[in-house]
Amino acid sequence: MPHYLDPLVRPDSIAVVGASRRADAVGNTVLKNLLKGEFPGALYAVNPRYDEIEGVPCYPSLSALPQPVRLVIFAVSDERLEGLLDEALACGMEAAMIYSALMLGTDSEPPLRQRVCEKAKQAGLLLCGANSMGFYNFAHNVWAGGFPTRSHHKPGKAVLISQSGAGMSGIVDPDERIDFSFAVSTGLELTVTTEDYLDYALEQPETRVIGLFLETSRQPGRMIAAFRKAAGRNIPIVAVKVGRTELAAQLGVSHSGALAGSDAVYDAVFDRYGVQRVDDMEQLATALIMFAQPHPVGPGGIVTIHDSGGERQLLIDLAARLGAPLADISARTRKRLEALLDPGLPAVNPLDAWSAGGADYEDRLDECFAALLQDEAASLGAIVHDRVAHGRIYPDYIRHLRNGHSASGKPVFLVSNRQGTGADPLVVETTRAGFPVLDGIASFLVGARCQLSYCDFQARPGIRPPVLPASTVSVWRGRLAEIEDIDEIEAGQFLHDCGIPMVTARAVNDGAELASLGVEMGYPLVMKTAMSGIHHKSDVGGVCLNIGSEAELLHSYRDMSMRLGSRVLITPMIEGPGVEMILGLTTDEQFGPMIVMGVGGVHAELLQDVVTVAPPFDAATALHNLDRLKMRKLLDGARGAPPMDVPAFCEAAAILSVIAIEFADLVKEVDINPVKAMEQGCLGLDALIR
Repeated sequence: MPHYLDPLVRPDSIAVVGASRRADAVGNTVLKNLLKGEFPGALYAVNPRYDEIEGVPCYPSLSALPQPVRLVIFAVSDERLEGLLDEALACGMEAAMIYSALMLGTDSEPPLRQRVCEKAKQAGLLLCGANSMGFYNFAHNVWAGGFPTRSHHKPGKAVLISQSGAGMSGIVDPDERIDFSFAVSTGLELTVTTEDYLDYALEQPETRVIGLFLETSRQPGRMIAAFRKAAGRNIPIVAVKVGRTELAAQLGVSHSGALAGSDAVYDAVFDRYGVQRVDDMEQLATALIMFAQPHPVGPGGIVTIHDSGGERQLLIDLAARLGAPLADISARTRKRLEALLDPGLPAVNPLDAWSAGGADYEDRLDECFAALLQDEAASLGAIVHDRVAHGRIYPDYIRHLRNGHSASGKPVFLVSNRQGTGADPLVVETTRAGFPVLDGIASFLVGARCQLSYCDFQARPGIRPPVLPASTVSVWRGRLAEIEDIDEIEAGQFLHDCGIPMVTARAVNDGAELASLGVEMGYPLVMKTAMSGIHHKSDVGGVCLNIGSEAELLHSYRDMSMRLGSRVLITPMIEGPGVEMILGLTTDEQFGPMIVMGVGGVHAELLQDVVTVAPPFDAATALHNLDRLKMRKLLDGARGAPPMDVPAFCEAAAILSVIAIEFADLVKEVDINPVKAMEQGCLGLDALIR
C-alpha cells in the first residue's frame, strides 16, 4: 500500500543539488551512497561545473533537468540553500533532504531556519531535516545518507528512528550484526517528524522491531497513536529517551527547539503501550539484535551456562541490579544436571559447567544447556563464554547454541563479558542465522529484560476502567465550571461523589459551634486550617491531631485562628494501623492528564517514592504500577503490622484516573495526601484541587 511519505523515503526520482567530484564532499558521498544502494529510479546530479559525476548525468540547474523529480537532496551551504529551495519549489518537487543546520553567521529576521520551515509547510513539502544525517531505506534501495556508511548485507527486520544524527550512524555503521530495513536521522523535523516515520515503519510488512533515540515528541497525540498501533500489531519498540536530568532536558530544548517533557510521564506512556526503555546506545543496539532474531520468547526467566564460577556470580549480581529475572529451575532439571556435572559443581541456574575435560566434555555441555532450556521456567538461554584471541569465537560455541535451540525451540544467545568484534565473519554469519552473538553481560541482561517485559505486556488483559455515574459527571461539570476556587470540603465532596472514599469534614468560621460539633462528630478529632492560599498545612503548623476533649478543641482553635486565621476544618481522627499514601492528578504540557500514586504523608516530597501512570486505567493496572514502589512491602505489613487493603487503594486510583479524563478541561491538579490505606478500605484525609 502506498504511504504518504513515499515521495520522500521511496521516491522514483532524485536530484542531488550541489553534487561534487571532490571525494570528501557531502555532494560526492551522497551520490556514492545512492549508487552503492543501487537506487532503481532516475538519478541526477545538479552542478553547473560538470556534465557527469560518478557516472551520473549532471545538469546546471533543477529547471534544466529532463523531468521533474520527487526528491531533491540539498548538499550545499546554508548561504546558498534558500534560493535553491525556491527554485526547487517552483519546479514542483514533493520532498527534500537537508543535511545542514540552517544557521547563518549574519542573518535577518525571521532567521533562515524559520523561513525555510514556513516555505516548506506552505508548499506541503515532505522535508527530512534540517540538521540531519539523512536516511537509509534499505528495503527499497534508497541510501540517502550524507556520510560514508558500511556495506549492508541485505534489508533486515529492524528500524531505527533517531533524533540524534550520531545516534543513527553510531548504531547503523559500526556493527554488521544488525540488518536494518529503514533508518533515519530526523534532525530538526521541520515538517516530517518522528511520529511520521513511526507510522511509515509500522505500515511496512518487513518491520519486526523499532528502535527510537528520542529527545522529545513534537506530536504527542500521534506518538501515542503510533505506540497503540505497534502494540496492536505486536511490533516491539525499544527507546533511548534522553533528558532524565534537568541539564540534559535544557540542552535538548536548545538543540531541538522543542520541549523535552517530563521524564516520569514518558515512563508512564512507555509502560502503557509496552515500549521498552533502555539507558544507552549499546543497550539499544543489543536489544534490537535480540528482538530481530526469529525465535519467539515465551513467559519465564533467563537460563545461562558458564565456564567460570566468578563470572557466573557477576551475572547473578548484575541480573539483580538490572531487574532481569533468572529462571527458578525445577527439581527434575537439577537432577538431570547433577548426572552431567563434575563433582562439586552445584546444579543451579545460572550454571557453572566447567569441568576437568575429557572426550565427552562438549557433549555434556550440550546436554546441560538443553536441560536448562527445556525447563518450564526457562524463556530464553545464553551461553556465556568470553571471546578468544582476536575477538573470535570457537565453532563449538555455535554448536551448543544450535543444539540448545533444537532441543527447546527457545531463543539462544552467545554472550561475552567484554567487547569482542562485530566484524568477525563467524560472529556476523551466526547472528544473521538467528543465533545472536553479543558483547557485554549487562547489555544482554537489559535486552533479555526487555524481551521478557514485552512478553508480559502482550499477556496483560485489556484495561477496563471504572465508569463514573453519568448524573455525577453532569452535576459536577456544571459546578466546577461555575467556580474559580474549590475549597477542601467541596473537593472532598466531589471526590466522594465520584467514588473515592473521603473523610467527613466540617468548616468552622468562629468558635461558637465548636462544642456542639465535638459532641456531634465524637472525639478524637483533627483540626486543619482552611484559610485560602495555604496548601501545605503541616508546614505552617496548620494541623492539630488527636484532639481528645472540648478543652483541647477550644485551645487549639484559639491558637490556630490567631496564627493563621479563623476558618478551620474539623474531621474525625482516623485511628488504627495504616499506611499513608498519596494519589494525585497532574497535567503534563505534552501528554495531558497523568496520575501519580505512591507513599504519602508529610514526607512524600522527601521520599519521592511515586510512580506516574497514564489514565484511564483499572485497579489491575494500578496494582501493576504500585508494585514498582521501593516501599511497596509496607502495604503487606512490616515488623508485625497487619497487611493493608491494597485493592481498595488501587480502586481509588482507578477512579481518579477516570476523573482525569472526564474532567480534563476543568481539573488540572488533584492532590489527595494522605490517603490512609487501612486493614479494611482506604480513606482520603486531605484534598486539594486546582
